[in-house]
Amino acid sequence: MIDHTGFLVSDPMKSRAFYDAALAPLGYRVLMEVPTEHTGGRVVLGYGEPPKPDFWVAEGPPNEPRVHIAFRAASHAQVDAFYKAAIAAGGKDN
Repeated sequence: MIDHTGFLVSDPMKSRAFYDAALAPLGYRVLMEVPTEHTGGRVVLGYGEPPKPDFWVAEGPPNEPRVHIAFRAASHAQVDAFYKAAIAAGGKDN
């Protein structure tokens, strides 16, 4: 069983704005911000549903090869809301 996962992003503030908006319909929000004094100055954000973050976004060179992560949704309506929020936040449909 997987406990948590995540990936690296080159622009953590832009990524935070995107994930804050896109993940909100799924009930996800930032639950933990690791202080930069513990990360060598890098931004590290833990998203999830309370009480535990399970999706991490950290500042660094983007992962190569790219990573695929899927989020669980309780309904088709929740999937549609996530999709619309992600597109409105600047996401692209591949």
